Amino acid sequence: MAFPFQTQVSLAPFNAFGLPGCAARYAEIRSVSQLVKLVRSGELNGQRCVILGGGSNVLLSGDIDGVVLHMRIPGRELIGSDDDFHLVRAGAGENWHELVRWTLEMGWPGLENLSLIPGTVGAAPVQNIGAYGMEVCERFMGLEAVDLRSGAVISFDFKDCHFDYRDSVFKHEAAGRFAITSVTFRLPKRWTALTRYVDLARELATRGIIDPKPLDVSDAIVAIRSRKLPDPAQIGNVGSFFKNPLVNADHYAALLAAHPEIPSYKQIDGQVKLAAGWLIDQAGWRGRSLGPVGMYEHQALVMVNLGGASGQDVLRLSAAVRRDVNERFGVSLEMEPALI
Repeated sequence: MAFPFQTQVSLAPFNAFGLPGCAARYAEIRSVSQLVKLVRSGELNGQRCVILGGGSNVLLSGDIDGVVLHMRIPGRELIGSDDDFHLVRAGAGENWHELVRWTLEMGWPGLENLSLIPGTVGAAPVQNIGAYGMEVCERFMGLEAVDLRSGAVISFDFKDCHFDYRDSVFKHEAAGRFAITSVTFRLPKRWTALTRYVDLARELATRGIIDPKPLDVSDAIVAIRSRKLPDPAQIGNVGSFFKNPLVNADHYAALLAAHPEIPSYKQIDGQVKLAAGWLIDQAGWRGRSLGPVGMYEHQALVMVNLGGASGQDVLRLSAAVRRDVNERFGVSLEMEPALI
């Protein structure tokens, strides 16, 4: 019996930018066994296969003449504990922020700095999501994924994932080959608050919190992000549109001489991370639009759909912003969302 795909399904409700596009064939995946059975049926052979999670970090360029697998696998549980760590496993379809809050409510801190990042658990390691001084790889134990060629269930450990800044093996040689089905996190029992980011420290001080607990950190970050970032349910966006760029020490020294106020974060390898939002703001793009898309007036790093935008409109504005930032600062910006 053929797999019961839906056909010509609109993907507009399934991407946070709200961009138009249809999937020739579409299926919700709610269990590992369902996905394994589909792969082994041979119905994916020769087909372009796109894995979709929460749609919060993708740029839909148009119709997809292939198969879209929408990962909705649920589940979250404590699978182990030792003197140092709690091990928590979650299904790929779980909402990321809801998982973070659940772990805190259960008394298992460690993910609080990643609060209110939109999307699903399965997408978190693909992008190596990060915010407020933490990346998800720092709490990563392992994951399971289904090989879309053979149907085998494969385990990946930290080394297998080749994590980097907003990057992993799943954006390169493993892209389109594996569908992540669950992720396991290692959460420290000896917890210390990570509050070195200025905005976070300021928010905690405003609240009169000197010795923050994990929920205090999460609540503060939720408040900051809610003020700075638009709700995708109200205005289409994928959060931070560009990665914070890295420059070498010589380039940074020249930029600092010309712009003493430039925000910067020195890295262990000697490079310096710059704030892409600041660069975009200084290039004159905060609050400006190009057709039906623009850079958000309260946070220049966020591109928003002002209504009726297409993937091509987004790419056009992206190119214009990148050009102006490069001309002014000699810095190349790279998009965060994956183009599909």
